[in-house]
Amino acid sequence: MLVKFHSSVAGEIVMFAPVAHALLEIVGKRCDERGVITAEQVGEAIERLRRAVAAGGSLPLPCDANPPPDRNGSPVEPISLSRRAFPLLDLLQRTQRDDGYILWEAPKDF
Repeated sequence: MLVKFHSSVAGEIVMFAPVAHALLEIVGKRCDERGVITAEQVGEAIERLRRAVAAGGSLPLPCDANPPPDRNGSPVEPISLSRRAFPLLDLLQRTQRDDGYILWEAPKDF
């Protein structure tokens, strides 16, 4: 399942639901079918993501801890929290510059 994040001023990004779920939990949001990070909440969301990245940015998210092997059966290195968080963090920062908000939408609660 995909989750679409739409900024009122800075475009949109799409993530797989397990990654979006983990990042929204860090930000302190429920993973409902639709949600919002208001203009007043954007700064706190940025700070929470930054603190999480600083504390364990090289570690994978729980959903990425045991990736399946590639097509040749070789192990795949998990994707780090800092890489997973970057698109949302960037969108939040660009949104904050113009005092905007972010909405997310998914086919169902995730």
